[in-house]
Amino acid sequence: MHVDVYLSRIGFSGSPSRSLHVLRSVHTCHLLSVPFENLTVHSGGRVQLDPPHLYEKLVLQRRGGFCYENNSLFAWLLTQMGFQVTLLSAQVKNQTTGFYGPPFDHLVVMVTLDGQRWLCDVGFGGPGFRTPLSLDTRGPQEQGHRVYRITEQRNETSGMLFLEWQQEENRGEDGDWTEIYKFTLDPRRMEDYAEMCQFHQSSPCSFFFCKSLCTILTPEGRLTYIGRRLTTTTFPKEGSVLETSTRDLQDDEIPGVLKEKFGIMLKSPLIPKDEPMTPHRVIY
Repeated sequence: MHVDVYLSRIGFSGSPSRSLHVLRSVHTCHLLSVPFENLTVHSGGRVQLDPPHLYEKLVLQRRGGFCYENNSLFAWLLTQMGFQVTLLSAQVKNQTTGFYGPPFDHLVVMVTLDGQRWLCDVGFGGPGFRTPLSLDTRGPQEQGHRVYRITEQRNETSGMLFLEWQQEENRGEDGDWTEIYKFTLDPRRMEDYAEMCQFHQSSPCSFFFCKSLCTILTPEGRLTYIGRRLTTTTFPKEGSVLETSTRDLQDDEIPGVLKEKFGIMLKSPLIPKDEPMTPHRVIY
C-alpha cells in the first residue's frame, strides 16, 4: 500500500490527516474515481480478495470492483492513514421480492473517530450515500437532494441497524422511507466474506452473476452500464427534476464505452449479460 499513489488515483490532493473532513473527502473522491463493477466475473476471471491483488487491480490498473473489493481496499487505506476501522456485515434488501440477502451479502466499514462512529460505503452503487453517515444519529441525514437515516431494532442479545432512504426525494422525517440494507456492529474479518464472494460470482440468485455491471458517481449524477444498456442519471438541482436517459449498446460498442466513460480496459473479452435472477430458496 502506497498511500500517496492511492490518493492520487482517487484525485485527493489534500493533506492525509486523521480528521472528519479528510474522511469525508476521500470517501467522495473514491466514489467519483473508482467504479462499482463486476466485469471480472463476466470476462473470464475470478475475484480475489487478498489486499495486494486488490491494490494492483483498483489502484494500479485503475479498475473497480464490487463491495468486497472496494470497501476492503478502502478500509486498508483508512487504516494506513491512521483511522480506527471495523469491517461490518450487511444484508441488502431486494426491492423486487422485499427479502434480504444472506449474512455477509455486503461488506461495509465503520470508522471510529474522536468518539464518534461513521458508516462508510464506497462499494454499493445507485442508492449509496456520498459521504459517511453518522452511526450515532437516528434522525434524517441530508445529502444533496437525498435524505438517509439509520434506525435500530434491539432484542435481548443484539441490535440490528437499518439504512433507509427516501429514494430520489426528501420529504422530511415523515416521508416514505425505504430500507436499503440491515447490519450489526459486530466486528468481522475478511475471511468471513469468502463464501458469499463466491456466491455472488456463481449463483443465479445473485445480481452480480446475472448481470454485467459498471456504475460510477459523477459530479452531476451517475453513469450506469448493465448488459447492453448505458444509463445517464442527472441529479436534480434547485428548480429541476431528476433526469434519466438510456441508450442501447451493440456488443462491439461496449469496450469503447467502458474505456471512455469509466476508464476501464479489460484484458479479456467481456460477455455482456442481463438475465433475470432466480429467487433465493431461503428467506431472510
